[in-house]
Amino acid sequence: MATVTFEKATRIYPGAERAAVDKLDIEIADGEFLVLVGPSGCGKSTSLRMLAGLEDVDDGAIRIGDRDVTHLPPKDRDIAMVFQNYALYPHMTVADNMGFALKIAGVNKAEIRTRVEEAAKILDLTEFLGRKPKALSGGQRQRVAMGRAIVREPQVFLMDEPLSNLDAKLRVQTRTQIAGLQRRLGTTTVYVTHDQVEAMTMGDRVAVLKDGLLQQIDSPRNMYDRPANLFVAGFIGSPAMNLVEVAITDGGVKFGNSIVPVNREAIAAAAEKGDRTVTVGVRPEHFDIVSGEAQSLAKDEPAGVAVTVNVVEELGADGYVYGTAEIGGEHKDIVVRVGGRQVPMKGDVLHVVPRAGETHVFSTSSGERLSD
Repeated sequence: MATVTFEKATRIYPGAERAAVDKLDIEIADGEFLVLVGPSGCGKSTSLRMLAGLEDVDDGAIRIGDRDVTHLPPKDRDIAMVFQNYALYPHMTVADNMGFALKIAGVNKAEIRTRVEEAAKILDLTEFLGRKPKALSGGQRQRVAMGRAIVREPQVFLMDEPLSNLDAKLRVQTRTQIAGLQRRLGTTTVYVTHDQVEAMTMGDRVAVLKDGLLQQIDSPRNMYDRPANLFVAGFIGSPAMNLVEVAITDGGVKFGNSIVPVNREAIAAAAEKGDRTVTVGVRPEHFDIVSGEAQSLAKDEPAGVAVTVNVVEELGADGYVYGTAEIGGEHKDIVVRVGGRQVPMKGDVLHVVPRAGETHVFSTSSGERLSD
């Protein structure tokens, strides 16, 4: 087991105008499960490949434990990688695939058999050891790839979108198995995915990247509750946070026909930047639906904003309303979570107000978080 440290690690591809990974600073604790997440082209896979030794590090350093591995070949880094496409040898049995790296390393046959059987038991693969990959399902092949990594007993597991080839139900099942397995083994793990739901449900901590730059690294709960900037706010959460540019006014911000109180320090910080507006973020579950009699700025109109229902997703216990509202003279898409027994119809109009204390305030100009 070991810690992993990126010290201003940078990768610039030949001919590129900007760095694929730019001065990445991350410290990963011994036994931690860290997830790198972000959109395509953000640098997450490049970061993983730099750690694996499959990409050069143009500046900075990478350490595994006390060792500087920046320029070491992959075989000397004591890591094991699980790939998106499984990378199994089709002519070998499951047992031979799992034990192949040990065989190349000169481990004796009895030790190989013992390690393979132990890993197969952990992964529920014992009955498949004599089969070849073509006789296995996608989920079983991915477990074989996991087993091949486990038998090596490395200091660090590296996983590059290992679930992207599985169907939706199997992905949910397998991500639970991987997270549980990592906690059982206690091996430091760096996991790459573009799926933010996967990231939030698996990682001890999540690192969000955009354009090669680290945006935020935090626990899933803190990242959901306190996104550092507009990008993280819009990326983390499913459905995404509603982000609306609104005018600053006395006592808070103007949200439709209501004044929503927000942190005074946030308003002061926006004023210092010369901003006359701020961007307010509201999670779909943090809207309250108000009745027509609720008090508003305009006495003849209901409070909040009027959301015209376009689509309703019914999920049983609850539902999501996807609608359109006019805010600040512009039409904005709004998503509101509703109870599963109070689902509106397409074309209905809901009046919604952000729940007090559940708003997020960001600078419209810089995108940084302003509220506590």
